[in-house]
Amino acid sequence: MTLKGQKVLVTGGSRGIGAGIASHLAEQGARVAITYAHRSEAAEAVVKGLPGEGHFHLKMDVSDPESVETGVNQALETLGGLDGLVNNAGVTADQLLLRMKIEDFDRVVQTNLRGAFLCSKAVLKPMIKARKGSIVNLSSVIAQMGNPGQANYAASKGGLEAMTRSMAIELSSRKIRLNCVAPGFIATEMTDSLEEKQQEAILQRIPLGRMGTTNDIAAGVAFLLSDKSSYITGQVIQINGGLYM
Repeated sequence: MTLKGQKVLVTGGSRGIGAGIASHLAEQGARVAITYAHRSEAAEAVVKGLPGEGHFHLKMDVSDPESVETGVNQALETLGGLDGLVNNAGVTADQLLLRMKIEDFDRVVQTNLRGAFLCSKAVLKPMIKARKGSIVNLSSVIAQMGNPGQANYAASKGGLEAMTRSMAIELSSRKIRLNCVAPGFIATEMTDSLEEKQQEAILQRIPLGRMGTTNDIAAGVAFLLSDKSSYITGQVIQINGGLYM
């Protein structure tokens, strides 16, 4: 499988899963633009480490329509078009429902769900004109199984999956595909900070006996961006080691 010559925008690509996706896509020959909201140094470091040439980073707040329009236009101009979009940018604000602040619920939904909507809408005109394109949205196993303290996050990812299916139906006649990748527990800076007992408890729930890697997720994303998945749209690809079946 190769993505040679493909031009892809990855939101939230300065760390974690997003950085892993950007690296894998570049290894497959794609030119990659990554967005960041706050950490320009981290985004710059990711871009410098990407194989190949023509990669760059840009600041973009996916929850702000003006910022999205400006950022996507910059990506289109610099890359000379877009073949793929990976809606990876997301936030959490965990709290039990009785204690959850309304603003924290709204912020998570605005970023994770509305952000994917804004970014997808912004890339549609050039994709429709080219009559091709693939959009991959990063969901989560939490959308299927739920999790205490994450009602806002689960709602945003469940909504993202439903929105993906509707958009896939709308855009199929224009040869634009939309799919989701739903990661389980992935080894990142966030999981590394968990105590040993917490990590052991998680591993006991995963049939394959290990946490996923960013490359596990990136491989799924790359497949959905490539022509190898040309007959797949409106689907949720679960990459969770069997945690939820």
